Amino acid sequence: MNTAPKRYLITSALPYANGLKHIGHLAGAYIPADIYARYLRSQKRDVVFVCGSDEHGTAIPIQAMKEGRTAQAIIDKYHQAMKEDFADLKISFDVYHRTSDPLHHETSSEFFTYLHERGELETKETEQFFDESSQTFLADRFIKGTCPHCKSDRAFGDQCESCGTTLSPDELLHPVSTISGNAPVKKKTTHWYLPLAKHEAFLKEWIIEEHGKDWRPSVVGQCKSWIDGGLQSRAVTRDLNWGVKVPLTEAAGKVLYVWFDAPIGYISATKQWALDNNKDWKPYWYNNDTQLVHFIGKDNIVFHCIIFPVMLKLHGNILPTNVPANEFLNLEGDKMSTSRNWKLDMRDYIVDFVKKENGGDQCVDMLRYYLTQIAPESKDSEFTWKGFQDAVNSELVSIFGNYVNRTFVLMHKLCNGKVPQFHSHLADEKDKQIEQDIQEAKQKVEFALEHYKFREGLFDVMDLARKGNKYMQEKEPWIVAKQLGNHPEKQALIDNCLFNCLQLTANLAILIQPYLPATAKKICHMMKVVDKILDWENAGSMKLLSVGYTLREPQLLFRKIEDEEIAMQLEKLKNGVMAEASNTELAKEEKEKLPLKPEIQFDDFGKIDLRTGTITAAQRVPKADKLLQLEVDLGFEKRIILSGIAMHFQPEEIIGKQVVVVANLSPRKMRGIDSNGMILMAEDEHGKLHFVQPENTISGGAKVS
Repeated sequence: MNTAPKRYLITSALPYANGLKHIGHLAGAYIPADIYARYLRSQKRDVVFVCGSDEHGTAIPIQAMKEGRTAQAIIDKYHQAMKEDFADLKISFDVYHRTSDPLHHETSSEFFTYLHERGELETKETEQFFDESSQTFLADRFIKGTCPHCKSDRAFGDQCESCGTTLSPDELLHPVSTISGNAPVKKKTTHWYLPLAKHEAFLKEWIIEEHGKDWRPSVVGQCKSWIDGGLQSRAVTRDLNWGVKVPLTEAAGKVLYVWFDAPIGYISATKQWALDNNKDWKPYWYNNDTQLVHFIGKDNIVFHCIIFPVMLKLHGNILPTNVPANEFLNLEGDKMSTSRNWKLDMRDYIVDFVKKENGGDQCVDMLRYYLTQIAPESKDSEFTWKGFQDAVNSELVSIFGNYVNRTFVLMHKLCNGKVPQFHSHLADEKDKQIEQDIQEAKQKVEFALEHYKFREGLFDVMDLARKGNKYMQEKEPWIVAKQLGNHPEKQALIDNCLFNCLQLTANLAILIQPYLPATAKKICHMMKVVDKILDWENAGSMKLLSVGYTLREPQLLFRKIEDEEIAMQLEKLKNGVMAEASNTELAKEEKEKLPLKPEIQFDDFGKIDLRTGTITAAQRVPKADKLLQLEVDLGFEKRIILSGIAMHFQPEEIIGKQVVVVANLSPRKMRGIDSNGMILMAEDEHGKLHFVQPENTISGGAKVS
């Protein structure tokens, strides 16, 4: 007989710190995990819910080049942004860590060393592309060329940006380094590999035989396909200057491959949580009475079900109990795409709904509700703004919110604002049935949540609200109050109806809490009860609210979504794609129409000394709307430069940005501050300023000519 786990460790996929995350990520890995964690906490179980920013790999330095910043500035920017967005959307991580933290580097190094010293890794010598001018081995994304399929020049070593075909660097026509622009050469290099083929028998037994029936079919199917195709050794190191350094003297210039160090981030995050809370982290990763559950998207199945479990087994850790991976969430009939700007970022929703005057936590719960309702648990699903509006207006407002509001209004009108008593001698079949419905709802929702069927559980909660509306409509206490006049049983019949309706409302708060935490708290406020009532053990009870207890006036739980809001979002989506796809040649033509300044001689230009620099600090200049005071590191010295860009940039968003500086401009005093140089800027056709900067990150003080 299986015993209940003593503790639970829940993980959500570590998001890359190279940009804001969209609602597809939210629906796939974060809301389901949060629902599960909140449910387990309400069961008073020992739960640790961990996540953190994935801050290594080529994606980070590539984004740094795009934004003209240092890699550290990129991860600092997006780590903080993602942490804030998750908090705004009520994702209740117990710890949100980051893989750039020394604790993670230490943990990953120890993990690698443990496997290496026990002979679980193998070394191979291979040939890889090498940039001779920068003396750098090139990761796939640092190689650009012509696509062999569509002949586009927007192809990289892993994928063509035009036709989307997956590529390898060897397939590119006319490959060049994105660092120097030169053609790379092939050079031998040695790396360490995890020989997955040695573990095929273990994986077949563990995945297919042990979990083949209780894991999602899509997860088991993808794993089986990989295993049946024959597993290949996978490199755990790579030549890169950004990441966790390989802890071997013979591995200078190499770092741990991001796929290897990122999942170890779950362990280092648990360690950080333990340090913060004076706990022991080891039982959560070494004791078999811990249930480990990974919440991910389907693109991460192989890493979490094949590769990471092999690593964990070799390291002596527990294996995941389940990996309830979700499919993808599409948007308005098309796949979400950051490159095409066809997406809805979490930050965009927060700004447009949560932070607005009529927004707040109700708008957080409205998004959580819809994303759970359409969760891609078994197949790809689709977010539409019309669907969002219908879910809010026709269900949250008209069914759930309407039921709670009517119950409180009638209680104040017909029962003097107090919880009435229940007169059992007058109970009829409808009264008995609604009590049974409440108890059955608890069982149904509990079963769904225990088995990661979050959509099903949400339907069962809403179905209870529907049954409450039907019960109230059939009982018609407002009609009873009018028709029975002074009949001695009139008030007793009204009392019975509203007693049941109020107890059902309290049960709704408990059952909806994992899904819509702010809504549950608001109902508790209206009932004048502490949050402890939301403990799962209280669900199903008909004694949650004491007879004679005075309740607060009703407050609307949700607001309607207006047609104008939906139209605005659709227009915003359309405009975003058009802006991204706009022809850059048109912008060039517009610029060419601007009149040139008078012609100068080459000697005049030769007098200007242009140098690269990095903005290390920025602040607004008091009483100057347009000026920012910048500290710029030129390599050989740091300078204070005032720049009239305050209307275009926030100080915190430009720290770490690489710029080109007119370094020999005579100092100029502005607002009592000496400005020693000028930052080069370009203005687009819309009047927006952009930094003129090196294509790739280079050392400060480099001469620009």
